Amino acid sequence: MKKGDFILIVLIAVLAAGSWLYINSLKSDQVVAQVLQDGVVIQEIDLSTVEKPFQVRVEDGQGGYNIIAVERGRVRVIEANCPEQVDVLQGWISEPHQSLVCLPHRLVVKIVGQEKSDVDGIVR
Repeated sequence: MKKGDFILIVLIAVLAAGSWLYINSLKSDQVVAQVLQDGVVIQEIDLSTVEKPFQVRVEDGQGGYNIIAVERGRVRVIEANCPEQVDVLQGWISEPHQSLVCLPHRLVVKIVGQEKSDVDGIVR
């Protein structure tokens, strides 16, 4: 390896690390989970202030239920009596624009957060 190759590799590594740090600095510390049923917000949980893990049970009024586990900075569905269990298999979510969906119970749990910048991480 020549001296120029080494300099180029170091320069690329420094640029990559700088870009990663810049992008992470744009993230907000406040993360809120919204629990919606039939498109209506039934509960908002500020995940950045959760001190002790807890669970929330959501019933659909027709015998269906979901149990949502909440920890500091993240949320997931740990139990549901729907046939496919897709919402349970999705695991933890913690970033804005992520969501958990249970179609049989018309339940959506989504993460919303305030961005520090108007830079959009998702191209629409």
